[in-house]
Amino acid sequence: MTETLDAGIPAAHSTARAALTRRSGRWIDGWNPEDAGQWEHEGRAIARRNLGWSVFAEFLGFVVWQLWSIVVVLLPGAGFHLTTTESFWLISLPSLVGATLRIPYSFMVPLVGGRNWTIISAGLLLIPAVGLALAVSSPSTPFWVLLTVAGLAGFGGGNFASSMSNITFFFPHAQKGWALGLNAAGGNLGAAIAQFTVPIAVALTAGLGLGVAGWIWVPLIVVAMIGAWKGMDNLSSARNDFTASLSALREPHLWLLALLYIGTFGSFIGFSGVFPKLIADQFPAFATIPIGTIAVSLAFLGALVGSLSRPYGGRLADRFGGAKVAAASFTAMGVVALSVVLTMPLKSFWLFLGCFLVLFAASGVGNGATYRMIPTVFLATSGASAPDDPRAKDAQRRSAAALGLVSAIGAYGGFVIPQVLSASAAATGGYASAFLCFVAAYAVLLIVTLTVYARPRGRLAGHRI
Repeated sequence: MTETLDAGIPAAHSTARAALTRRSGRWIDGWNPEDAGQWEHEGRAIARRNLGWSVFAEFLGFVVWQLWSIVVVLLPGAGFHLTTTESFWLISLPSLVGATLRIPYSFMVPLVGGRNWTIISAGLLLIPAVGLALAVSSPSTPFWVLLTVAGLAGFGGGNFASSMSNITFFFPHAQKGWALGLNAAGGNLGAAIAQFTVPIAVALTAGLGLGVAGWIWVPLIVVAMIGAWKGMDNLSSARNDFTASLSALREPHLWLLALLYIGTFGSFIGFSGVFPKLIADQFPAFATIPIGTIAVSLAFLGALVGSLSRPYGGRLADRFGGAKVAAASFTAMGVVALSVVLTMPLKSFWLFLGCFLVLFAASGVGNGATYRMIPTVFLATSGASAPDDPRAKDAQRRSAAALGLVSAIGAYGGFVIPQVLSASAAATGGYASAFLCFVAAYAVLLIVTLTVYARPRGRLAGHRI
């Protein structure tokens, strides 16, 4: 049985738009956000409802993904003794696993439906949350167990790819930048909330131990599962896209866009993970602060600023073009990274914090801009002349697959950045050499952005990227 969503609407109005129908399992047929009549009448409300629950589920994914970034700083106070290398591995392994999981996760929405996969992927977060709670309950827990549980936190990182791929089907092309920016920002915000909430929760429940860091998220994960079950929808138009994924992999621009995304999102997630430890290492005197360290109390600001700035990167890209905004972001990130090197000898905490907040803001804007470039580039390379051109629909399918693939590759930056910092600390006893490497990387990414996308040529000629 199917249920017509616009039942009761006068025929004169129904013929002005494509009809939507429901099937069991909350499947919707006939979805076309480019149909102005359908979008204005009911499409917008459906899209926003799905976006809301998607943001909440993805938010919890980021919380779980980034739990170890703050728990690592708290482990010494709980009786654990780790080397610097071991600490960086606990911080970086969730990013490595999460980035890898984004590849299969990007195929899940076409296979089982966006609503169905959101329920499943949210449920998987219970494993690393409960696992962390049990693993940190005793200082006698072997390091390999801690590392295994940290790796399971990668489930949270995988959520991003499927969530973003799903949401791109719900919104018209002209609004994808803002919608994807909101979805991503809501998820990214989880990193800040985890770093802000965990130390407070641990301090307020001192007698319960560090395991509280995992237990407090379990009820919210259950709420996300129920919310997705009752409030989200599956789109039949978002299915069977293996062919589009293979086609996207053969597109050279996918790999260039993934490189840019390593520089923006990879920087965000990488620096979010290491920021608490960087502050603790650079300013050990703050360890006397009652709730632990200044890293525990203020490190969340970096991830918060980066998260909140992301949707504005998408909106600016909608207005001015993603390439221009991305180029400005890489310029700012390179200048700030160099400033960190030059100002670290001053041992000024507030200057250090200020530099990083600008770096996080620039990475957030860059995240939104580069992600907005993906559907634009794929539409441009399709040769479509209008939204109703069959080639435009094919471009939408390919770009949806590319969104997941690019997010997967970009997330490896969350592993690379901590490991580069760890290698720098081991080789030189400090982090200056690592930041000089980051400056060079941002310069290369700026050149790529300017030469390939700011002045488009070839298949991109005539398009604003």
